Amino acid sequence: MELTLGEIASQLGAMLDGDPAIRITNAGTLRESEAGYLTLAESAKHLDALLASKAEAAIVSLDFPACDLPVIRVESPLECFANIVRHFRRMMAPPPVGIHEQAVVHETAMIDESATISAGVVIGEDVVVGANTVVLQNVVILDGSTIGSGTTIFPNVVLYENTIVGDRCIIHAGAVLGAYGFGYESDATGHTLNVQYGCVVLEDSVEIGANAAIDRGTFGVTRIGAGTKIDNLVQIAHNVQVGKHNILCAQTAIAGSATTGGFVVMGGQVGIKDHLDIPDNVQLAAQAG
Repeated sequence: MELTLGEIASQLGAMLDGDPAIRITNAGTLRESEAGYLTLAESAKHLDALLASKAEAAIVSLDFPACDLPVIRVESPLECFANIVRHFRRMMAPPPVGIHEQAVVHETAMIDESATISAGVVIGEDVVVGANTVVLQNVVILDGSTIGSGTTIFPNVVLYENTIVGDRCIIHAGAVLGAYGFGYESDATGHTLNVQYGCVVLEDSVEIGANAAIDRGTFGVTRIGAGTKIDNLVQIAHNVQVGKHNILCAQTAIAGSATTGGFVVMGGQVGIKDHLDIPDNVQLAAQAG
């Protein structure tokens, strides 16, 4: 796992100011760096923090000021640093392509031969899974759902019936798509669940955080627009229409039939009332409502 500064500079095709024999045992941020660490200092404003850190060396920009610490100068410090961090981290190994013997896949499901279906996955009738999609352990995909190409679904996700997921989506662990909307007819005898015949649609390149919940439409679609990124523990209610390229931060909740335009940003714990329309490019700070 160890690398010398010279080896790192060579890998990056970069210029090294310092001793190429210095051994690097890990990589981390300025705040967490210890002896043996390579760190990142993207600009001159980080010079004092770099000199105060315990790091052995840093990846810096080409115009970073001269300093006493060894530095590797690159055009794209963040990208190059990420490449080195990856060397020192245990990353998830690509799972084997194919259907695991401990998966349960209905005979009518259509699974692309390049897809990965891991152990414990349950796939219902008439489900379609596209090329190069990865479905990890204990995911449940109910009848009639469609998953596009190049999508990754992490463990313990549940997709209710007729859910549609586009290409290149990421759905993190524990998310639930297509649960019944929270709609009831109430009278003196109690509360009766309304009909729940709709579904959830994720357009292409959508990302859903861990333990987020997106409820199905009553009759139609709850839709998440292309490129939208949804953080952990977000609740999207029935019939909501989220526009393209939105950012919805943790614990945000959007009530039924609300809509958002494109490039809307909501900070943590934002609350949106039912049937509201949020225009394009609106930014809502944390806990706004």
